[in-house]
Amino acid sequence: MKNTVFFIVFSICFLSSFAQDSLVKDVDSLYKEDQFYAGVTYNLLGKKPHEVSQTGFSTGFYFGFIKDMPLNSRRNMAIGVGLGYATNSFNQNMLIYKDASNKPVYTILTDVSGHYKRNKFSTHVVELPIEFRWRTSTASDYDFWRIYTGFKLGYMFSHAAKYRGSLGDFKYRDIADFNNFQYGLTLSAGYSTWNFHFYYGLNTILNSHASLNGSPIDMNELKIGLMFYIL
Repeated sequence: MKNTVFFIVFSICFLSSFAQDSLVKDVDSLYKEDQFYAGVTYNLLGKKPHEVSQTGFSTGFYFGFIKDMPLNSRRNMAIGVGLGYATNSFNQNMLIYKDASNKPVYTILTDVSGHYKRNKFSTHVVELPIEFRWRTSTASDYDFWRIYTGFKLGYMFSHAAKYRGSLGDFKYRDIADFNNFQYGLTLSAGYSTWNFHFYYGLNTILNSHASLNGSPIDMNELKIGLMFYIL
C-alpha cells in the first residue's frame, strides 16, 4: 500500500513538472494575480473634535482574497475585486456610555473624571475592496513593483465601547450611533511581499445623532500600515 501511494505521488509530481515546462509558452495568456492578502495598520482618527485625543497604540488587522481581472494583453494592469475581514481599535479619551434610557452619551475624560487604564471603541467589518492594479510582474517573476489604488466598502457587523478605570469597568455593544456602512479610498504600493498601505475614510464613524458638547462628531478613519500579498 505504501509503495502504491508513493508511486502515485511521484507520478503526479513528475507529470505536473512536465506539464508546466510544456505550457510555459502559453502561461502568459492565463497569468493573473489572484491573491490572499493580510495586513496590519496604525489607526488614526481624522476630523476629531479638538477635545478628543488618541492615547496608546490603536491597531487594525485585516485579511481576505482578491480576484484579479487583467485589462491588457501584457496583463500588468487589472481590476481586482475581493472579500475580506477587518478588526480595528481606537484608543482615545472620549467616553461612550449609555444613560438610563439606553441612549448613547459622549463626554471627554479629564483629570476630574478620574484615572483610567483603558478607553476605546472597536469594530469588526466585512470588507469589499475594489482596486485598479498596476505592476511590473510577469508570469515567472514574483518579485516586482506594484501600485494598487481603489475603493473599499465595509459593513460593520459588530462594534463595542470599553472602559476600565476609576469609574468602573463596563462595555457597551451595538451602539445605535455607529455607521454600519463604512467606505473610503485605498492605496497599496511596494515591492514583492512588503507593501505600504493607506486607507482614508470618506464617511464618518458615527452618524449625525452623535454629538459632543452640542456639536456633531464627524470623525473618520485614517489607517497607515503594511499589506502582504500572498499568491
